[in-house]
Amino acid sequence: MFNVERGGFEIRKLTYNNTKCLGCGICSEVCPTTSLRLGPTVPIARGLIEMDLLSVNADSCVLCGLCSVACPFDALSLTIDGAPIKEMDNYPSWEVESEVCEDDCVYCGRCSIACPRDAILFERKLPAMEELVRGEISIDDEKCIFCGFCADLCPPGAIKISNVPSSSVDLLNNSIEVDASQCVFCGICKRVCPQDAIIEICSTCMLQDQIEVPEITGTTAIVKDSCVNCSWCAEICPVDAINVTKPFEGKLELVEAEEKVCKGDSCHACLDVCPCNAVEIVDGKSVTNLTFCNLCGACITACPQNIRELTRTSMKLTNINSESWDECLNKIINE
Repeated sequence: MFNVERGGFEIRKLTYNNTKCLGCGICSEVCPTTSLRLGPTVPIARGLIEMDLLSVNADSCVLCGLCSVACPFDALSLTIDGAPIKEMDNYPSWEVESEVCEDDCVYCGRCSIACPRDAILFERKLPAMEELVRGEISIDDEKCIFCGFCADLCPPGAIKISNVPSSSVDLLNNSIEVDASQCVFCGICKRVCPQDAIIEICSTCMLQDQIEVPEITGTTAIVKDSCVNCSWCAEICPVDAINVTKPFEGKLELVEAEEKVCKGDSCHACLDVCPCNAVEIVDGKSVTNLTFCNLCGACITACPQNIRELTRTSMKLTNINSESWDECLNKIINE
């Protein structure tokens, strides 16, 4: 985390948030004064070194804001008199998106499990068990021998047996209870009881027309500050309720030569730094699934063999009104 601030006719402040940084190097690539420098991304990603992924030379930084605009992941922010330039109409902006349509969401939770950045807030509310089933159950304490068969075999764990010593000769004070809010009236306890001590009647089927259709509600929301637009959520959603627009279009390839080959499992630097969980080692070679890759380039900066080739053919950065800025920002595109 760093801040660079200067006053004068206007107060400019550049803020860096390491938690949002992917170590992609886009900012340092466009910086006209070469004031930004990436740290050792692989050791940092592996937890071997505790430091920020990016550092700045405050003496040479002119606070132009190119790095802030170029970063698709909001790790850098330039403000002028307290206002972020990304919210100003005369500055470029990214037209990326990651949205959940709540009307279509069925609250399955698959997106939350798949997200590699824990960027999805998921919560669902299920109806209470007693709203879905009907029945009666009772246990005859006089017949019960407290063997525990029913409690051990009860699928929802609705039966509890307690054995409390009540005297110095270790006599036990036994009790058995059924939590009606958990019981599904399946009848297993009744069938396994060796003493016929359990009476159970399931009336769910007979009363099904009187039982309301269960309503499942919840919330699924994408935390924009953590999202890297990898599209895991959109791809895994079974009802197409999520829309993700990636910042770049292009391709990423492994280009090996006789003296430079992928070390696979013995290296896996690309796998360690990938923020999208898009890299895996297959048959001893690094393989990138472009479905989930956001073409950030973190794996390029991490690869010690320099055999990964990234080609960005377009980007979703618009409203570039300055020719000099256009020249700098188009360094991101390398088609």
